[in-house]
Amino acid sequence: MSLLGPVEIRNLANKLDLRPTKKLGQNFVIDAGTVRKIVRTAEVGPSDVVLEVGPGLGSLTLALLESVDHVVAVEIDPVLARQLPVTVGERGLGAKLTVVEADALRVGVSDLGGYLPTALVANLPYNVAVPVVLHLLEAVPSLRKGLVMVQAEVADRLAARPGSKVYGVPSVKAAWYADVRRAGPVGRSVFWPVPNVDSGLVALTRREPPATRAGREEVFEVIDAAFAQRRKTLRAALASWAGTAARAEAALRAAGVDPSARGEQLEVGDFARIAENLPRP
Repeated sequence: MSLLGPVEIRNLANKLDLRPTKKLGQNFVIDAGTVRKIVRTAEVGPSDVVLEVGPGLGSLTLALLESVDHVVAVEIDPVLARQLPVTVGERGLGAKLTVVEADALRVGVSDLGGYLPTALVANLPYNVAVPVVLHLLEAVPSLRKGLVMVQAEVADRLAARPGSKVYGVPSVKAAWYADVRRAGPVGRSVFWPVPNVDSGLVALTRREPPATRAGREEVFEVIDAAFAQRRKTLRAALASWAGTAARAEAALRAAGVDPSARGEQLEVGDFARIAENLPRP
């Protein structure tokens, strides 16, 4: 099947009078080799239903449709959402595509046309990449794996391990849902327009969250508090969350965590234990 190259992308953009916007994070992949590499790296096949966010003009969508059972594409731009079925239909694959015109930060299972996606594969808008990943992992529990293309710096943060300089809130919250790893770099020249930053691939494999009596929201509150003031010890950083520094220390000691440690030293399971050990007044 013919995929979209630089000429086809620009012709489609001209037809739609499209001017890519930074606000929507619109940088379209114009290299067929890159989208086929993404599909291979995502390890998706005929049994998979793929959730794609921000399909744009359809570069990655077409490559996915070559390999998977169905693609549910969530597109916020109404012009692009209307064009995508036309582009796909011209290649005889319309029955394998469902387009949802919506904000990916607001969609849930009930919005996906009756499909239960098994994989998230997407070239995500840089400005909302982390919130989109976290939201979809929570809102679409059928997702078992994923491969997302994001800004290289964001890829590093998502995949960071405790002790890394870039380990922080995105790293820990993503680890609540999945094992996360870097899956390769992506150069700037494969996009139109060319972004001023490099990109990277991040692979996610769903796993169960840590066993804990605390709820996800409670654990995430601890994570947010711990990294709000990175240079402070956890005893100090969690004082507001716990009510006092003394109560924070009690929670930390009950969780088996050194009160003088800092957030970047802890794994997601440590934060879960802290959340469930907050002393009640």
